[in-house]
Amino acid sequence: MKELVCGIRPVEEALNSDVHVEKLMIRRDAGGAAIQNLQRLAREREVPWQPVPLERLDRLTNAAHQGVIAWISAVATQDLDEVVQQAYDRGEDPLLIALDNVTDTRNMGAIARSAECFGAHGLLVPKQHSARLGSDAIKSSAGALLRKPVCRVMDLRAGIVRARSHGLRVIACTEKSDTALSSLDLGGPLVLVMGAEDIGISDSVLQLADASGRIPMSGTIGSLNVSVAAGIALHEVLRQKSGGSRR
Repeated sequence: MKELVCGIRPVEEALNSDVHVEKLMIRRDAGGAAIQNLQRLAREREVPWQPVPLERLDRLTNAAHQGVIAWISAVATQDLDEVVQQAYDRGEDPLLIALDNVTDTRNMGAIARSAECFGAHGLLVPKQHSARLGSDAIKSSAGALLRKPVCRVMDLRAGIVRARSHGLRVIACTEKSDTALSSLDLGGPLVLVMGAEDIGISDSVLQLADASGRIPMSGTIGSLNVSVAAGIALHEVLRQKSGGSRR
């Protein structure tokens, strides 16, 4: 799928179609009824939009963009409530991975690949401050992003609260914890929260956690790449679900 749609009318058609528009970039000084209509459509469809200088748009494309570019995702959005209910309907404990401020596309793809390998039911990601789910992310995921449900929400906190309303406990994986992740009970319906390597999980999201755990390390580097940490954490969840005792 083409990742950029340029021009006022094509972007309007994209917003009114079934394709997933990740975000809009609108020339900072653009105005008029047509631009206001695009902004209105973006708000109605919960699509983030960003005012940018003309030079940035020109660097992205040689096409006649009319001051408007839309980023299109090849990864469909799925409803959080439906993903959770489908897991319950299959007699399984829902397992979601919530990603806070994970903006690197390769990390996003690698996490989706681990989610597929370790049996997670989906990813929960915010629409803003999150990696684009384009061709690079899909390639890094070895295609897992085309198979693993991705639930995009405007506010990650609100999405986690929705998951909790379905009976999922929230476990934060963070080096700020004094408790080893492997000593926590990771059975049952679960949201596993991971944060970006540089800033970790935001305090507002951490406040929603029922418990938090760290991955013990012995080296001199104080943190793991988030995709590596997610793979380790998911392996621990699978180990406990398969009958392994807590350690």
